[in-house]
Amino acid sequence: MNWARACFASDLEDDKPFSVEVGDELVAIVQHEGELFAIRDQCSHGRVMLSLGEVVDCTIECFAHGSRFDLRTGEALDLPATQPVPVYPVKVEGDDVLVDLANPISTN
Repeated sequence: MNWARACFASDLEDDKPFSVEVGDELVAIVQHEGELFAIRDQCSHGRVMLSLGEVVDCTIECFAHGSRFDLRTGEALDLPATQPVPVYPVKVEGDDVLVDLANPISTN
């Protein structure tokens, strides 16, 4: 695993996406119901930051066209998006949130 620091756990609020650059990748870190998720911060339908959208029921919604993505798998759940968005392993060590961009979680 290739863990890179993304942010502090104390930076996160429930259901409020936190956008951060990890290496060359923009990632949205989401704390939802006690779990952490890391998803590429770009809708697969357009170049819109997912972190600007709402989190509901373990999904994140693109504010531009309403496509929702599963935070666990990156699967596109609504049109117009048809392609998944990469999601990444995430863990906490102390107050550091770490993300592994080199080993994305399978996205169908």
